[in-house]
Amino acid sequence: MKPASDAVEILHRRFYEGKPARLNYLEEARANDESARKIQELRTAAALTQTQLAKLIGTTASVICRLEDADYEGHSLAMSRRIAGALNQRVEIRFVPIRRSA
Repeated sequence: MKPASDAVEILHRRFYEGKPARLNYLEEARANDESARKIQELRTAAALTQTQLAKLIGTTASVICRLEDADYEGHSLAMSRRIAGALNQRVEIRFVPIRRSA
């Protein structure tokens, strides 16, 4: 194996290579982060506060706040659909291959 000079590759080798549980956790964290960022991006593009979006979908601002937190692990498809509908969007689900280093 040749030495790595890319910081991401070094971190991958040190912390994730050959450790499926850690890789699964990383993928879950990426999905949570992507979901949170997208909700916040769509809400701000619609010029809505968390409170305003919450009222549109029948929940509270604290729920929206949690959904926009990348560390939150309670994302649901039903809630995503409610938010999407309120923002004139639709939810699209894709399955993509996990990139793994050789």
